[in-house]
Amino acid sequence: MIKNKLIKNSKKIDKFLINYLKKQEASSLINPMKYGVISGGKKIRSTVIFNAGKIFNLNQKRLINICAAVECIHSYSLIHDDLPCMDDDSIRRGKPSTHIKYGEASAVLAGNSLLTLAFEIIADKNYSINPKLKNEIIKSLAFCSGHTGIAGGQELDLKFENKKKSLKQIIAMQKKKTGKLFNFCLYAVGVLAKRNSKEKKFLSTLGEEIGLLFQFADDFLDVKGSRKLVGKPIQKDNKKGKSTLINLMGYEKAYNYANNLKKKILLKLKKHGKKAKDLSDTIKFILGRNF
Repeated sequence: MIKNKLIKNSKKIDKFLINYLKKQEASSLINPMKYGVISGGKKIRSTVIFNAGKIFNLNQKRLINICAAVECIHSYSLIHDDLPCMDDDSIRRGKPSTHIKYGEASAVLAGNSLLTLAFEIIADKNYSINPKLKNEIIKSLAFCSGHTGIAGGQELDLKFENKKKSLKQIIAMQKKKTGKLFNFCLYAVGVLAKRNSKEKKFLSTLGEEIGLLFQFADDFLDVKGSRKLVGKPIQKDNKKGKSTLINLMGYEKAYNYANNLKKKILLKLKKHGKKAKDLSDTIKFILGRNF
């Protein structure tokens, strides 16, 4: 059931992005941009946004620009992460990475272009939401994408390789690298729903916890998943000396930690009752997709 919803939501976002890019001035970067953002991937972040929108009775039309922007940011980060100067991965989503297909220079520029496209999609005059809300959303996306978010997390991830780091340090790194974009997903919904600052803070924290759970799931897949399921080589974290919670505490303890985190997230969603069912189902899927 959840897999069908993910596919359906993914198609909606792909359609939006294809139509949006069609209206853009033609350039030789369009194809590598499409290759990076449209083909493949579950687009779980978009589903999380749609799920959270249900809690506050928000129409998907009000959320789709946010979803598309998030997928652009996420895809830009993956294109750059795969580069030889970073994680040096040649396979992504079961096909050659963008830099393998189009060359390193085009991959860097396509990633940069997706990063800026994300802000254009939200700032678009046809995305008719209150300008103050739009500014707040744009500022949050910038905070979660740059050195205080994804980029800063990737920098720490690279710096932590082959070094002994504490539980606190690894969690802080993973909350930046993966958690901050999930933070934005829920925060942006809170902004659109005109929640107060306390509720938006609650949503931000919840988003980071979901992001951490997602990172756990990725790490578990790297250890015990199949190459076909993951869509890229497995057991690479250990080979590269990545600082993961599995390497720090062992698989079983890490799984227990992740399972408790999942329960904590689901407990927090209980206050929203039936309206949070879809989001709760997605949370369960995130950890359960490993087995």
